[in-house]
Amino acid sequence: MADLLRFASCGETWIWLMRYIREYGRPADDDRGPVIEAPAVLFEIDDLGWDDPVLETHGDSGKISLYASKFNEVTVVPPFKYSYGGRLRRLLGVDQLRWVTDMLRAKPYSKSGWISLTVPGEQPDAVPCLTSLAFRLREGKLVMTATFRSQNAFTCYLNYVPLRSIQCEVADDLEVGCGSMRVFVDVPHIYAVDVEKVEEILRLSEHDELGEGESLPGPAGRSGRDRGRLRPDRGRCAS
Repeated sequence: MADLLRFASCGETWIWLMRYIREYGRPADDDRGPVIEAPAVLFEIDDLGWDDPVLETHGDSGKISLYASKFNEVTVVPPFKYSYGGRLRRLLGVDQLRWVTDMLRAKPYSKSGWISLTVPGEQPDAVPCLTSLAFRLREGKLVMTATFRSQNAFTCYLNYVPLRSIQCEVADDLEVGCGSMRVFVDVPHIYAVDVEKVEEILRLSEHDELGEGESLPGPAGRSGRDRGRLRPDRGRCAS
């Protein structure tokens, strides 16, 4: 059974993913310029919030509202070419979050709480990086899996925390607590233009020994190294 890497916080995950790409990545091309690409990754994050000390220290707080709008607004907010909010709530006329909530309320044991954020035949430059979300009720909590076809590790945290708010919204409607958030990234990468900034963040974070995580065989239980120091606010989700 494959190991599952588990992190206590979003900040610790962010540091690990950038370090992983630095160590295992290879040069590749992209529409926006050269990148460093690494093999696909799968991991879980226990707690996410903007008061994460790692994000407060090394993140770009000026971009929080912009990236949050991509998940909150149903219309496209420039410079983005798509709206996650629109695809979650108005994709082909369907409110997918309402659909998945109603389905899990009727069938709490179901593994069919899966929603797609892509549309067959759409313009290639509008295909979202986040392609699907899956929701499951386990041990009285809502767990969620986010699948990314591609992800810029330098800005990944700006998507992870808003994703937690989506998970919290569904959990609140179901009147359950939030479990962990599982993430699969098929093509994790860093743009060459951001490499120096990434190196500086990694250098500054070295003394905190961040990004180690904990590898557990199979379905991981609650764990994570030094949880007390790196535990951010859960937001609206009850544990």
